[in-house]
Amino acid sequence: MSESFAIRTNDLTKSYRQFVAVDSLHLAVPKNRITAFLGPNGAGKSTTIKMLLGMIRPTGGNATILGHRISSPSENCRLRQRVAYVAEDKPLYGFMTVEQLIRFTRRFYSDWQIDQEQRLLAEYRLPLPKKVRSLSKGMRTKLALLLAFARRPELLILDEPSEGLDPVGIEHLLRMLVSQAAEGVTVFFSSHQLAEVERVADQVCILNHGRLGLNARIDELHQSYRRIDVVFETTPSERELAVPGIERIRSNGRQMTVLASRNADQIIRRARDLSAVSVEVSPVPLRDIFLETVKED
Repeated sequence: MSESFAIRTNDLTKSYRQFVAVDSLHLAVPKNRITAFLGPNGAGKSTTIKMLLGMIRPTGGNATILGHRISSPSENCRLRQRVAYVAEDKPLYGFMTVEQLIRFTRRFYSDWQIDQEQRLLAEYRLPLPKKVRSLSKGMRTKLALLLAFARRPELLILDEPSEGLDPVGIEHLLRMLVSQAAEGVTVFFSSHQLAEVERVADQVCILNHGRLGLNARIDELHQSYRRIDVVFETTPSERELAVPGIERIRSNGRQMTVLASRNADQIIRRARDLSAVSVEVSPVPLRDIFLETVKED
């Protein structure tokens, strides 16, 4: 069963004295899919990624990536040959030129794709003679993406990969993620751009306060979540409408808006039993599901 997952964590935890950044995380990321790793600022996404890559040590729990234990230094070294990583702040050797950095990185990978490198250089219009430190934020992002895409990784881990990109660059990035997944690469990326996520992701994991709030396929979320707008002759109490699967009810006079994660048909029947004169059902965008998952009590 574990062979079908690229990433698995068990009680993965990271604490900084009294602050718990990642709290007993159980995460399963399937292979050969695009999985979006979402959460508000400070939710623990970057900390989780750094623990997975051996950049920081967990306080507790364990994890495997492509079957390699992150707690084993020797396995962690082998893992780096199979994983390409783009960090949120895109740290690169600033004293090198673009051409020098590409040539330097290329030497570490026997399966480097020269044709992919040349194609991306042309598409990204990267200035080969220019020092990396003098590049704009968007150009640094493009260079980091080129270094990841020109390899043949089994797993791509990207932390806010669209940061600094213009709309054209973002569109190209999304196409590349889909193309990589079609070639059998597992993609695991964090992002705040929910519209982009909804376009390309197969799976969504939402982290909040270091805990996993949701882990589901996008198509399942679209099938199960519904917004139900109901108008009543006489407004019932929210308790009367209570049906399992209701996540939130907002009332405005005789109108109620219900956000349901399941049991939409049962909720509609209950509303009609309570003398509903109008019922409208609509799908729920990922943005609303995200906001409901990370809402404060």
